[in-house]
Amino acid sequence: MSTALIYSDEYLKHDTGRHPEGRERYRATLNGLMADEDLWNSLVKLDPRAATDEELLQCHSARVIARVTNACSQAAACDRVSLDPDTVVSVYSETAARLAAGGACRAVDVVATGKADSAFVACRPPGHHATAGQAMGFCLYNNVAIAARYAQATYPEQIKKVLIVDFDVHHGNGTQDIFYDDPMVFYYSLHQYPWYPGTGAADERGVREGEGYTLNIPVEAMTEAEDYLRKFEWGLESVMKNFSPNLVIISAGFDAHEADPLGQLRLNDESYRRMTARLKEAAGATGKSRVVSCLEGGYNLRTLGDTVRAHAQELSS
Repeated sequence: MSTALIYSDEYLKHDTGRHPEGRERYRATLNGLMADEDLWNSLVKLDPRAATDEELLQCHSARVIARVTNACSQAAACDRVSLDPDTVVSVYSETAARLAAGGACRAVDVVATGKADSAFVACRPPGHHATAGQAMGFCLYNNVAIAARYAQATYPEQIKKVLIVDFDVHHGNGTQDIFYDDPMVFYYSLHQYPWYPGTGAADERGVREGEGYTLNIPVEAMTEAEDYLRKFEWGLESVMKNFSPNLVIISAGFDAHEADPLGQLRLNDESYRRMTARLKEAAGATGKSRVVSCLEGGYNLRTLGDTVRAHAQELSS
């Protein structure tokens, strides 16, 4: 299988200072991929593009875009501005955020047109906490949500149903919020609970036409990898019994790793490899193996590169 890598040094210009979601995470991610020379040489390397206002507005209010843009303009005079206690922007952050969302859209183009079977978007800032009405939790724009809407709008004959699988240690409240009443996008999340941001209880299942198209599996702190993987498998089988996606998008957070400072779960590199393999199988079950993976969390700089590499190796195997 061929795998595309969407990446750019432009993501380094999102300067958060001394912050868990810092530029060093991006360097660790790319260094991890480059450490396997065969993998690195096999990847189809592409630049991201900036998401347009029209694409952002499919998932976010104009107020969100204006607030991010204005805060970044203010940062020109004072280096950084905080949108909330967790979310810091600098003068270039809005541009980087558009490239993150647009990079996810470019990944959709790659798999939809058959140029690659899968794509990994090595981007920052992450996105899954950004709701329709608020940037939060290190996230400015919701990269996976924007990619899902873009896929449906741009390739309506090929991609009607999208499955978003989120294995970040934190619940993707923003992604859930955007698709909570939508039966054409299934949101499936496993996450530590209770934990930031406090959402993601098992009874959060969607509303109106979207009821039953959200599946949350709350996981207790210190859950071992095999127990987590059993829950993951049960949830994925439940999803696939009633939903046939034309595209699988992964919110690839690696902070459920046993060494991560922002989580309390017990996954290891092999856990991510096994989940990636199962998601590839799920994507292929409906006839087209289209998988787009977007970097979310993962904050241990010593282990992140190895874990990302395991994920990418499995994507491309």
